[in-house]
Amino acid sequence: MKKNRLIGWFGLVCLLLITACKSEFERVRATGDPEVLYAKANEYYTAGEHQKAQTLYELVLGSFRGRPEAEEIYFKYAYTYYQLQQYILASYYFKNFSQTYTNSPKREEADFMSAYSNYQLSPVYRLDQTYTLKAIDELQTFVNTYQRSNRVQESNKLIDEMRAKLERKAYEEGRLYFDLRMYQSATHVMENLLKDFPETRNAEEVRFLIVRSAFLLAENSVVDKQEERHQEVVAKATAFLARYKQSGYSKEVATIQSDSTKKLNQLKNVGYQNKSAGSGSQR
Repeated sequence: MKKNRLIGWFGLVCLLLITACKSEFERVRATGDPEVLYAKANEYYTAGEHQKAQTLYELVLGSFRGRPEAEEIYFKYAYTYYQLQQYILASYYFKNFSQTYTNSPKREEADFMSAYSNYQLSPVYRLDQTYTLKAIDELQTFVNTYQRSNRVQESNKLIDEMRAKLERKAYEEGRLYFDLRMYQSATHVMENLLKDFPETRNAEEVRFLIVRSAFLLAENSVVDKQEERHQEVVAKATAFLARYKQSGYSKEVATIQSDSTKKLNQLKNVGYQNKSAGSGSQR
């Protein structure tokens, strides 16, 4: 019985404390006094109560416009969105701060945080990479603008991380097209991968898949397109063998090269015979 009473008193105290805190926030907000709201917003911000701080900063933004305090208010206001993981709005407000307070010593941090907010929005490689591209673009602009910043090294590291994600997405997309026997699309995606990521560690495998895709495309093409496509296969296979003399794929690529060469000779012989037959019929 005594234990239950203690638990009841403890619950009541907690409820009173929660109510008191809520009443304090509501009471401050109801004053409408910009100075009081600003001071309390800073208290909430320092205490990590970013939702309350955000609400109060929002109420005083207009009142402090044109005053020295406005810069600090707007900067912290942007940070509340970041701390609440509302990264789209955080990026927006950090960028807006940078464009508004162009001479602010906080501008460098605001530009970085705008980009970093987009980095936080960058999803796993399987999903749409719009925010990844946006983050890379903003971070590269940051590096170019603030070349002596102590955040340059971190920015480059983040760019490399996101580029690796884009590379993997392109590789997996190319593999998927290949597995689905969509060889033309597979070739297109993988060739673009090599253009966009020339430093890729998968370059040898990607070039092998391009050769194989080109060969399978040629083999499954209508007769009218086979000659041109087998010529492309031979060219790609020859280039691969010249580049990777010790490759584990060399034997298969050489076989593909030989098969395409034989196919081209057959097509030429058929074409010659048809031409001869046609000439004979005119006599």
